[in-house]
Amino acid sequence: MIRTATPDDVPVIHQLIRELAEYEKEPDEAKATPEQIHEALFGERPGAYAHLAVTEAGEVAGFCLWFLNFSTWRGVHGIYLEDLYVRPEHRGGGHGKALLTELARICVERGYERLEWSVLNWNTPSIEFYESLGARPQDEWTVYRLTDGALKELGAAGGAA
Repeated sequence: MIRTATPDDVPVIHQLIRELAEYEKEPDEAKATPEQIHEALFGERPGAYAHLAVTEAGEVAGFCLWFLNFSTWRGVHGIYLEDLYVRPEHRGGGHGKALLTELARICVERGYERLEWSVLNWNTPSIEFYESLGARPQDEWTVYRLTDGALKELGAAGGAA
């Protein structure tokens, strides 16, 4: 079963994010607090959304966290999937596919024309799973990121136009 997250789910979402960071071999990079997650998902101006995969017994098997993006070329919104994670003991049970199916359903229902995400190059099981659903890598694009000191330095130079 897939359901929309509620404020009561913030602790388990936070735990799942920590588990995902461990899986991706970057546990120290997961710095978000439960309070930050609550604000992002349920604050005055939420900018992110989450769904949970729940077993018949009521156990949370996994989650996805996403936000809207916008295509200037297509002129419509899309969904950017920030995180998709299924706990190891629940993998192979259809939870990941069910989460992606729900996001695809939302896209179709709302007229969004893209569902996009990034995957680590070494994560072969996930790549194979995504490709089995018809997803294709965007090899002609390279993701760039500014964080920490570089972001602060560039931001401090802002306003000088």
